Amino acid sequence: MSVSGFRFVCWSLVTALAFGGTLEFDPVHGTIPGPDGKPFRFTAPEGEELPAQGFAGGDAGFEAPAADGDSVQVAIAPNSERLQLLQPFPRWDGRDFAELPILVKTKGKTTTDHISPAGAWLRFRGHLDRISDNMFLGAVNAFTGEAGKGANPITGEVKTFTANARDLKAKGISWIVIGDENYGEGSSREHAAMSPRYLGCKVVIVKSFARIHETNLKKQGILPLTFAKTSDYDLFEQADRVSVRGLAALAPGKPVEVVIHKPDGKTVTVQCLQTMTDEQIGWFKAGSALNALT
Repeated sequence: MSVSGFRFVCWSLVTALAFGGTLEFDPVHGTIPGPDGKPFRFTAPEGEELPAQGFAGGDAGFEAPAADGDSVQVAIAPNSERLQLLQPFPRWDGRDFAELPILVKTKGKTTTDHISPAGAWLRFRGHLDRISDNMFLGAVNAFTGEAGKGANPITGEVKTFTANARDLKAKGISWIVIGDENYGEGSSREHAAMSPRYLGCKVVIVKSFARIHETNLKKQGILPLTFAKTSDYDLFEQADRVSVRGLAALAPGKPVEVVIHKPDGKTVTVQCLQTMTDEQIGWFKAGSALNALT
């Protein structure tokens, strides 16, 4: 029995005993003798469904939108670490992804908190560049077993994944991620997709995705792929470069060809799957879902 039901029962018992002199008296439907000896029945209480005088009006705090939206300027302090104006991500240039370096190959559980840790970092969630300093801090490097760090694909220097990503971005080099099972499980943290996109990620290839994170990657213009054969995960090594071909013919349900370029010049071709709808392919081509809406 609910609390409200319990209260109703208690009220009915007390009322029955007080007015009827017996617990068998029904105060809702029963009658008792009135002062004149005639049967008397209680009237059920009534409340107003809507205020009799209508709702109070007023526009305190309301600010009408500007007639010319382009004239509105959002002023943010240039040294702010809490707020940053978002710039649109670049559109897909219509070309296949050729020989991208692997920024990170994650091993084992890689949740959104491994990709974009929370805690003290959340104070920077309005500043994409600043919060991106936490990118992959909790992700376990499959090549070393260490979390949060890896070799720079160009220089070989071991630094945080963010530092390596920033170096690649400064050189105009995009990169990919290789991941394990249920990649991106946990909370639907938007920055776990936004930060990699911001720092140059083009493709994430995994054994399997957590559904919401896969959608978030699509929304940010990142191509999420899964291995047709999960054992293909083992083919990717630290010094490899990865090409994704046939993107101009990307269509719902159509597999994607991925080529692994080995340092010795050999190549290995694997098939990957994607779950993009026509609308989501439009997001990819536009650079993000937001780009597609503007």
